[in-house]
Amino acid sequence: MIIAIVGLILGILLGLYLPVTYPAALSLYISVAILASLDSVFGGFRASLENTFDTEIFVTGFFSNAVLAALLAYIGDKLGVPLYYAAVFAFGSRLFQNFAIIRRHLINRMRQAEREAQ
Repeated sequence: MIIAIVGLILGILLGLYLPVTYPAALSLYISVAILASLDSVFGGFRASLENTFDTEIFVTGFFSNAVLAALLAYIGDKLGVPLYYAAVFAFGSRLFQNFAIIRRHLINRMRQAEREAQ
């Protein structure tokens, strides 16, 4: 867990202080890829709480979801059809579902800790 926290802090610091820019034309693809990556992060956190986390599944899912979402947005852009909506809907709904499950796990752990303390 400490490695994940250090990695998160390092990633935030790198993101804040490195002058990385990209063309505005790529913003749609990058935003959809970030949404897909966040879905993987929340899924990994959920799996960690359920003691089913697998690093290989997390890493491959993280990158393949991001590439798939960006590819969907690109193909839709070339066809003139907003296919990125499919990625936004799928990954957005999974993100909220994972968040709800994580919240329930944490609340149940807090309740259990309170019961054990009594």
